[in-house]
Amino acid sequence: MATTDRHDRQATTLALAHALSAAERGLAVIPLSRTKLPALRSPHRDTPHRDAPLRDTPVDPIPCRGECGRYGHGVYDASTDPARIRDLFAAAPWATGYGIACGLPPHHLIGIDLDTKSGTDSSAALRELALRHLFTIPETVVVLTPSGGRHLWLSGPPDVVVPNSAGRLAPGIDIRGAGGYLVGPGSRTDHGVYSTAPGTAHLAPAACPPSLLRLLLPPPRVAPQSPVPASVGDHGRGLVQFVLAAHEGQRNTRLFWAACRAYEDGIGPALVDPLVEAALNTGLSEREARATIASAARMTGHHP
Repeated sequence: MATTDRHDRQATTLALAHALSAAERGLAVIPLSRTKLPALRSPHRDTPHRDAPLRDTPVDPIPCRGECGRYGHGVYDASTDPARIRDLFAAAPWATGYGIACGLPPHHLIGIDLDTKSGTDSSAALRELALRHLFTIPETVVVLTPSGGRHLWLSGPPDVVVPNSAGRLAPGIDIRGAGGYLVGPGSRTDHGVYSTAPGTAHLAPAACPPSLLRLLLPPPRVAPQSPVPASVGDHGRGLVQFVLAAHEGQRNTRLFWAACRAYEDGIGPALVDPLVEAALNTGLSEREARATIASAARMTGHHP
């Protein structure tokens, strides 16, 4: 037991050292556990309506992102300040790795995660995309994962928000963008240690090729074709725009919240079709959108 504890302390010390080194390069970091998840639990875990909204529960659509001043908000805790990083690791002495937040200045990091577990050749898929869309992956930082995968680090423009996605670009290729993080080299997990590929540790993240960047961005959203009835006023149009502005991971939550407000204000039936079309534009299926709206109707005492 003493030997295990000593090894864990050594892993934490090494992780902190690597995290501080990354911060010196302008990369904001957080401590991670051996499972690759943020090491600090949410301080709001006993209030699920804030951090883990359920579809059938009216929710605050904007969860706390650290405004409360406590640690445990995942990537929103990320920092380049050495004192804050030491405090984060002191609060999580079981941490054995660190995560690097994506999308933040100065690098606006984008991670191309080439997985090996999907049964597909993700590297070949990326090469095929490069040939088809006429781009070349520049020389950049490459991190080797314990499972044999690779993380390619690229830098994005400061005025572009690249969303996280899994398999959308191609099977086996995940994208880490704004609100996501990459496991930093030197991190120890249950499956092994992440390391920098030879000859890339000294590099800065290279600029993402414009043709690839266009593939990483979601298609532009258009206004719903179903007209918003004049009878619902600006409030109804605002609810539709609220749904249209949803990003991946908050689409159902925003739709449910907007539908609840619509039914509570007596404009629910008139807004069903515009809300469905808005949800379709965010990537939800029609069946899922209508089920969510029907759930909101029942929750507010109406019959869909």
